[in-house]
Amino acid sequence: MSDLTRLHPVALQATVGADAPLAPAPHARRFYVPVRVKYVLVLMASIAWTALSVKLSMRWLHELSQPIGFVPALIIIAFIAYVPGFMNAFLIGSILADRRPARTEHPGTPEVCVLLACYNEGPNIGETLASFARQDYAGEVEVVVIDDGSTDDSLAIAKAAALEHGRPGLRIRVLEQARNGGKSRALNRGLAETRQALVITVDGDCCLRADALRKLVGRFLSDPAGTVAVAGAVLVRNSRENLLTRGQEWDYFHGIAAVKRIQSMYHGTLVAQGAFSLYTRAALEHVGGWPECVGEDIVLSWGLLKTGARIGYCEDACLFTKVPASLRQFSRQRQRWSRGLMEAFARHGSLLLKPRMTTLFIWWNLLFLPLDLVYTLAFIPGLVLAMFGVYWIAGPMTLLVLPLAMVWNLIIFRVQALMFRSQSLKVRRNVGGFLFYSLAYTMILQPVCVLGYAKEALGVRKTWGTK
Repeated sequence: MSDLTRLHPVALQATVGADAPLAPAPHARRFYVPVRVKYVLVLMASIAWTALSVKLSMRWLHELSQPIGFVPALIIIAFIAYVPGFMNAFLIGSILADRRPARTEHPGTPEVCVLLACYNEGPNIGETLASFARQDYAGEVEVVVIDDGSTDDSLAIAKAAALEHGRPGLRIRVLEQARNGGKSRALNRGLAETRQALVITVDGDCCLRADALRKLVGRFLSDPAGTVAVAGAVLVRNSRENLLTRGQEWDYFHGIAAVKRIQSMYHGTLVAQGAFSLYTRAALEHVGGWPECVGEDIVLSWGLLKTGARIGYCEDACLFTKVPASLRQFSRQRQRWSRGLMEAFARHGSLLLKPRMTTLFIWWNLLFLPLDLVYTLAFIPGLVLAMFGVYWIAGPMTLLVLPLAMVWNLIIFRVQALMFRSQSLKVRRNVGGFLFYSLAYTMILQPVCVLGYAKEALGVRKTWGTK
């Protein structure tokens, strides 16, 4: 294990200035099941479920093999039923087994710097900076806005907001890049011009809840030794805009949040997203800062995981972001995410062979490409065939996947709703968005992801903006 994994939490004492150790005394537990034991039990149950699915699908496999052959039929059924079934079973078992340790209060509050890379965020940057003025974090906070050659009025608005919202304990300053050089370059400049041991990144179209910084830092200080980054919870703030944003509200609330929570349970959240995450400066410097690519956050995160470090997740440090409201913006964003995943495999593919629990999720990500391809090129056409009475691909057997998906949605809704209740937040009524998310969202998402993979394979020019 690399030296950077030993930074937490004792190495921060000099920065915090506290005499007492930061690590809390462990609480007594009546019964404790080690995480590795949970992992093995959940994995065995998921494999058993998949084996049952294979047995039940023999008739379907035989019927589909008649027109297209055995191997193509097996590939299609595997990525329509077997792999998604295994994933849903593993997610359900893991979320039921998760017993997240309580965040504890610490005697010191370390200084933090917040790096905010900004490009054409004129309508949003003022409100984002105002949300820092409402933070209840007791330590010193320095917010550094790096305007990356914006062509709108972002720079002027950021400078005005910095003057308006600065106060004792909160310093806001603005750096100007002469021309657009990309998000990674902007963040690395901010890193070079700050000194705090803890570095937080926030996007320029986001608003933080008043306790977001306090809870994010508190989770880092309470997490196991070896933690070098913690992802915050990113939720949707413009979900009432149209059906697409309503669907994305469920994607962020259900899918993304749940997967990050489970990955952190097994000590390896795969993406400390740039929109809201905390890193140790030593860890960032050890891997050379943010890499020059469109998926800088996932490539950075995998670089940290490669060192043996742990990346956590703070489910109740809430930040609200504006998601794409048009199909064009949504397509550009998700293509960028898909290309970022391919960049991560190109640079850190050796993680597939690293012996740790989170390696399962690296393989999981590797399966996204065939999953998206089969869904786009086989399942969607299969739905069209089913409308004409041809049930080779989409038929009665595919309905066996639905009960497990329904159970997963009910469980994660319960977990997320309890988290919201503890925050005095209320889950907004969004039935139309949920129906769209459940029935049609993937029909847009997965073809878009396939387009992103194709562009990366063909070397199409990359940009980091989605506007």
